[in-house]
Amino acid sequence: MSVNGLNVNGSGRTDALELPPGARPDVGFDRAAHRRTDAEWLERAWADSLVVLVDKGRALIRDEPPGLVLTPAGEVDPGAERYFLGEDLQGRVYFAVQTPIAEPPPGTRQANVREVGHVLDEPDASLFITAVALVNWHATHRYSPRTGKPTTVAQGGWTRVTDDGETLFPRTDPAVIVLVHDGVAGPEGRCLLGHNGAWTAPGWARRYSCLAGFVEPGEPAESTVVREVDEEVGVQVRDPHYIASQSWPFPGSLMLGYLAVADPDQPVRVDADEITDARWFTRAEVARSLAGDETDFGLPMASSIAHYLVRTWLSWPQA
Repeated sequence: MSVNGLNVNGSGRTDALELPPGARPDVGFDRAAHRRTDAEWLERAWADSLVVLVDKGRALIRDEPPGLVLTPAGEVDPGAERYFLGEDLQGRVYFAVQTPIAEPPPGTRQANVREVGHVLDEPDASLFITAVALVNWHATHRYSPRTGKPTTVAQGGWTRVTDDGETLFPRTDPAVIVLVHDGVAGPEGRCLLGHNGAWTAPGWARRYSCLAGFVEPGEPAESTVVREVDEEVGVQVRDPHYIASQSWPFPGSLMLGYLAVADPDQPVRVDADEITDARWFTRAEVARSLAGDETDFGLPMASSIAHYLVRTWLSWPQA
């Protein structure tokens, strides 16, 4: 069985860890798809709704206690496009709007999912991720890719239509992300992590993470795991094992998380266009890095499924 993409029965071993952001049940949050075609209800609901303001993938966040800052609809530009997110168990309705965010009020700041996804509780995490994903999709589909005709919002923001009836639906691009390991138990067991050539910002220069890539047309996700690892580091893997998924709205991906086994004696040959370095790390090294001890490398941010995969592997006596 899976819940929002989280495999909770396959291995039986995910219950010892917190669920990755976006992969847990939307506690108290109902997407209420049946409301999307009821234009009159949406118009009435807007007046008393709470709105997630999105500006270049960022929203207002309150740090203490951590939470998403929601704006009453009456304070939002009435002419802005609005995207219906859903309602909670108390009947509160939520929308998203793309708009420039002015100076954040005291005690708040603008942040993206990468920065705060791991500290948000439900329903804030789901509201934030869904809002950003919808805003990103609408921003790139103002015109039909088939005819070039202008499109307008329909179904509460869950479609766009042209004046001659063409309907566009939000797209999500599947991608795999995989922690490659040697299958060895204990502190000397090893995993293979890579450094992306695009990671040049301060704080990223020594960061290592899981290998990832998009699923190609006609390709099963498990085949993508094998292909991407081979392409990026020249290593052959076996036994890809699905762990969990995470919505990753940068701009609109669904990350399918896997563990896979490889022989560490295989030579590592990186694809220099994407990966500048890849190396094997022991469980002991990874544990020290996660504990904040001084190491010569960093690990994925806590809001990412890559971090979750690393912690999952680290916690199992034998992955």
